[in-house]
Amino acid sequence: MTSTWSSSTSLSSSLSVAREESEFAAVALTIHPSAVSRLKRLLDVLGALVGLSITVLLFPLIALAIRLEGPGPIFYRQMRCGLRGKVFPIWKFRSMVADAEKLQHLVTNQAQGNMFKNSNDPRITRVGRFLRKTSLDEFPQFWNVLLGHMSLVGTRPPTVTEVMQYRNHHWERLKVKPGITGEWQVHGRSCVSDFEAVVALDLKYQRKWSVLYDILLIVKTLGVVFTSRGAC
Repeated sequence: MTSTWSSSTSLSSSLSVAREESEFAAVALTIHPSAVSRLKRLLDVLGALVGLSITVLLFPLIALAIRLEGPGPIFYRQMRCGLRGKVFPIWKFRSMVADAEKLQHLVTNQAQGNMFKNSNDPRITRVGRFLRKTSLDEFPQFWNVLLGHMSLVGTRPPTVTEVMQYRNHHWERLKVKPGITGEWQVHGRSCVSDFEAVVALDLKYQRKWSVLYDILLIVKTLGVVFTSRGAC
């Protein structure tokens, strides 16, 4: 527990230094109205409870499939950056081989900018490809939503390494909570490989945000997932 706290504290300190060097800390610390909306939070809690109920039902089958394919944990935990760059642990069903992060340098990054993507990443397992195609790998994130680290709808949650490379205008996207879904999920999902395009979609969300718009994006996300559109 102490090591986890120390790691989180160290990462938060590094991010604070990065904000100072960017000379854009004021924007990074500004809170978008969606982050303090009680109605949005109510929607998040209700959605998280429904999502976690479904996760509990699916867990035995998903856990068995992951175990049968090979060794390694059922869940994948990674430190991500949320509102105003605050570091938190994000949870997913493991869709890659064990120690996948140590093998990342062997995989070509097909994305442009501060993000990593490869449409045929060899680290992804067969079960993992199905989980990603159906977005089932992200269901444990409903726990993050319930805790308040994330929202049902928001920005794509960036890694600490990505945020450390941010330029001034990139900090704008951290004025909202990261979401399980968002504009990027509806407009291409994993096929969006240009980081600047992701930033543009995130800023579009901030401009158009309302609770009704969140509900619209959730409905659109369900359509995208069920048809597997954009699942590269």
